[in-house]
Amino acid sequence: MDELNQFATNIAGLYNASSGKLDLPTARKIVEEINTFLYTSPSNIGFVYEFGQNFPYFSSFHKYWHLHHREILNLQISDEACESVADSLHEVYVRTDGKAFTEIYDTNGLSAEEICKVRLLTANQDFRGSRSFKQLSEVYLSDPTIFDEQLILESPEDFIKSIGITSLSQNDKRVRYANRISQFLVENNSSPYNIIKVFNNDVTLLRDALIAYEGAGYGNKKTDMFIRDMIVLGVWNNIKGFDKINVASDVNTIKVALRTGILRSEIPLISSFLDIFCYQYGYVDETNALAWRRVWEIWKEKYPNESISSPCLLDYFIYNVVGKQFCKIALYSFECECGHQFYWHSARNQTCQVCYEKTKQRNKAKITHRIMPCNVDEGYIAIDKTSFVKSEIATPNYRQCPFKHICEQYGNKDLMPPKSISIMGQTGWNSAYTTKNSGGGGLMA
Repeated sequence: MDELNQFATNIAGLYNASSGKLDLPTARKIVEEINTFLYTSPSNIGFVYEFGQNFPYFSSFHKYWHLHHREILNLQISDEACESVADSLHEVYVRTDGKAFTEIYDTNGLSAEEICKVRLLTANQDFRGSRSFKQLSEVYLSDPTIFDEQLILESPEDFIKSIGITSLSQNDKRVRYANRISQFLVENNSSPYNIIKVFNNDVTLLRDALIAYEGAGYGNKKTDMFIRDMIVLGVWNNIKGFDKINVASDVNTIKVALRTGILRSEIPLISSFLDIFCYQYGYVDETNALAWRRVWEIWKEKYPNESISSPCLLDYFIYNVVGKQFCKIALYSFECECGHQFYWHSARNQTCQVCYEKTKQRNKAKITHRIMPCNVDEGYIAIDKTSFVKSEIATPNYRQCPFKHICEQYGNKDLMPPKSISIMGQTGWNSAYTTKNSGGGGLMA
């Protein structure tokens, strides 16, 4: 750990020289030392290989973090917590007759071939909630030629414009993704629907090929979600290897894994400002998928008659229900102008709902604090308003997160998932370099 050792030695030397009382000149030197260690690139620092090319290390800290991030974080999977989560998922399965683990979105009447075409050519794009499958299907129905892979190959810019995502950032990356996934199909002499046949109906072979195809934008998460949808929607049948597809790892499934304690680290995860080139994110992403697979394995061993044929079928409930609906700040404590307190599910509320219910008077109320529903007995006030509880899937009186007791016993409700800063692009790490003694550098908005 030479880089960190040298940095600590330099800081200690500056502090000791100040006799334990920092003056302004010493403070300046310490700030300079911190900036130099974290965010400047000395000459001849060496290179790291990423995305098929060599990049110089961003800083001495980058080199240290690259070499030692795994031993610093020391991520571990807890079998005990995994078993508790598996038991809770079993209870959810029984209460919902298995429906909690299926996500059938509106395919707008598209055929299996059309569903596959729209999904494969767009699943590699990050829509940030701006486009649902139904909206993309409307684009397809208006003009199917937009999704012609040969035309996309010839003019990927037109494709990005036609599906309505030019207003999002990093268009150069999106254009490259569109071009490369079309090239993937052309090189395999296949349509999206028939691409599985090229790989002998084995989804693991297709998965590996998509992830390995440089520049197509198909990482682990997007590939697993695409394959999951093709199976759940009945687009592909009689396939092999579906049980090898993991829960799609993202900030929501990672958040739930950390808070339930199935995934543990020696220290809370570091800020993305320190996670240069996303080493922490990649390590957590990889281990999170293994943790949820372990939950699935235990569930399958203990409850073999429940037809969850792949870990990826946990994804909808973990990601969309627990991660996005239950495990978030969605309950608000209010104080009425009369002095009493109450909980409510909307931050926009301005009325004392207790007084209104009793007397029909609209006394004013203001928020005193925001909390997660699992932290108080009145959490059901927020849980009752979730789309899951209001759907036909949930049974009556589903009034708390099924993992509440697990987080309290094994986990930590305050833990947060990692964030990521792009390595490439105008706002990425590769554009943020600065050399020692030159000043400046850094990420742009």
